[in-house]
Amino acid sequence: MKLTDKLTEPAMKAIADKVLNHIPVNREDALFMLATGNILDLGAIASHIRETFHQKKTYYGVNMNLNYTNVCELRCPLCAFSCDQGDKKAFILSMDDVEERVTEAKKEGIDEIHIVGGLHPGLTIEYFETLLKTIRHIIPDVHIVAFTAVEYDYFATVNNLPLKDVFERLIHAGVNALPGGGAEIFNPEIRRIIAPNKISGDRWLEVMRTAHDMGLRTNATMLYNHRETNEDIVDHLFRLRSLQEETNGFKTFVPLQFHDENTAVQSKRKSSGYDDVRIYAASRIILHNIPHIKALWMYLGEKMAQVLQWFGVDDIGATYRNEKVVHAAGAKTPDFGSEAFLIRLVENAGFRPVRAAADYQERSSGTLYTMKGHLP
Repeated sequence: MKLTDKLTEPAMKAIADKVLNHIPVNREDALFMLATGNILDLGAIASHIRETFHQKKTYYGVNMNLNYTNVCELRCPLCAFSCDQGDKKAFILSMDDVEERVTEAKKEGIDEIHIVGGLHPGLTIEYFETLLKTIRHIIPDVHIVAFTAVEYDYFATVNNLPLKDVFERLIHAGVNALPGGGAEIFNPEIRRIIAPNKISGDRWLEVMRTAHDMGLRTNATMLYNHRETNEDIVDHLFRLRSLQEETNGFKTFVPLQFHDENTAVQSKRKSSGYDDVRIYAASRIILHNIPHIKALWMYLGEKMAQVLQWFGVDDIGATYRNEKVVHAAGAKTPDFGSEAFLIRLVENAGFRPVRAAADYQERSSGTLYTMKGHLP
């Protein structure tokens, strides 16, 4: 059956016609999708694009998080993870700490390490080069996804180096790809409320453009459910789409549901399932030139991660050993998911699980391991 024949609403049929004829949707279409109550038509269009890219595959990863410090100069109101120097909960990982954690994770057969942290003025670029080389010595072939655009900008400033030199040195030390953090929402007025000292949205895009020019593939994120409007969401998505048209460097888009517990920003209201569905499905349709849409099960919960696979999502995230950031803000999900748990989450939703790192190269499933206190 043709896609348009599955739809009930004329406006949705018009959007589907654009999709079928490879015409990017416009801002009016985007605003309509973010407000519609007809999520079944919306899901049918998003699912068509998902299946065109990935058929029934859903990707998951076996990885660990490595947060090297929680000390941060920015102290963004939206963040529950960071703290000041001298705070009793402040930490910096030593290389012995890194070696211990990575060696332990190696036993579990991880494919990837995800590294982000605070902006600590006392950490020079040599610290990060040593950190990366320490990891490479322990697991030579692990895929390293390291440091947000905000961190790279800060490394350049603190070390008085051109941004390209920072990228060159950290690529040489072991970086394979970039996470998408720090994008938040690009609207500068909202940004001044939720992250007033963070680099601008324009600068975030500039750093990502440089990363893409250096041959790095990256994620892109958007934080929603704080103070943003649908117009802000559309502006954010269209600016990502525009940069992708230029560089083709984004591999994955990751909407991030804001959790406000222990932060200085109060959500305008709790995100509903309809809100999540609309944002993910509309993102899949708007960002026709970004191949993957990721829904982090740890942010959304297991059931919503299953549902969203029918609304354009093809990646549910990973095991995330040692995740700290979203749980500091009150996420109620477990802070670790076993491989068996993720496989079951995908299969029970009616899709085929594919183990992969951030490069989306298929890895063979290893021993299905569990952690005490978590579902097998």
